[in-house]
Amino acid sequence: MKISVENERELVKEILLKLGVKENQAEIVTEATIDSDLKGFTSHGLGRFPQYIRGINSGFIQIEGEYEVVKETESIALIDGKSLFGQYIAHEAMMLAIEKAKKTGIGAVGTFNSNHFGVTGYYSDLAIKNDMIGLVNCNTEPGVAPLGGNTAILGTNPIAIGIPANDTYIAVDMATSVSARGKLLEAKRKGEELPPNIAIDKDGNPTTNPEKALEGSILPFGGFKGYALSFMIEIICGPLVNAAFGTAVTGTAGDYKENCNKGDFFVAIDPSKFVSINKFKEEVEEFVQEIRDGGAMAIPGDLETQKIAENEKNGFTIDEKLYETIEEICNDLDINLNDYLTE
Repeated sequence: MKISVENERELVKEILLKLGVKENQAEIVTEATIDSDLKGFTSHGLGRFPQYIRGINSGFIQIEGEYEVVKETESIALIDGKSLFGQYIAHEAMMLAIEKAKKTGIGAVGTFNSNHFGVTGYYSDLAIKNDMIGLVNCNTEPGVAPLGGNTAILGTNPIAIGIPANDTYIAVDMATSVSARGKLLEAKRKGEELPPNIAIDKDGNPTTNPEKALEGSILPFGGFKGYALSFMIEIICGPLVNAAFGTAVTGTAGDYKENCNKGDFFVAIDPSKFVSINKFKEEVEEFVQEIRDGGAMAIPGDLETQKIAENEKNGFTIDEKLYETIEEICNDLDINLNDYLTE
């Protein structure tokens, strides 16, 4: 079963609106979902969407009320998300960081009391679209054991960086673990095994079983380097922004037994405050060409650009389990899912 990009966009938005989500928030959640699938991060796109519906139904994702800026200076702000949609809060936080960067050269905004926001790179892309450098971090429920340990204490703690250029999309969006937790959840849903060297079970033994991996730990990428980055992000997205950290983080995996209390951190940097923006972007392109001439297989962002082109042409595949879940949601809202499918 497949669905076109436009049909998925219409379907997601219709579901949200029928649930009573405000239109501006529904549009942001929809675009973040589409962005994930377009870039090939299917574990955070439509495949993750039912998690948000469960969040609304269980009362852990609020669709009424407004967030609050609890602290603010010219260059920084701290936002209490009031348990609203993570995508909406993250979008507002990055746009506020961009606004501040236009005035002072750099803007940094932290958020707490928010929810899972999809892929991190969607928000660094907002900076790129405004000729800014974007940097985004967040922490998550424990899923990664410290190097040498067996007990998950750290989150998968992603990092995204986006760089504006003239013609080239330059961005990186990655977990500090070998795999994002969403990919384990997706493998579990599809009944697939994990590749080797991704995870250990609760006893510290290597496993390719996603269920055992979720009970155990995902491995940090690059040994100590990934562990060290995750450690630092845990502090930046925990104590720094009034959010939980370590084993106290809850609510990102989608079981909605407890409120989501993780933290996020958004930074926008205005290159024009250092050099002219045209000079900056031209020299970035010069560097890109030097890397390509050096025989590089790809630069950060190439794979996403390729995936976007493929998916815009071919649409997205929906596996049987996901179809059944989405169909159940649609039936409850008097929506015919098959009207949106292309085959």
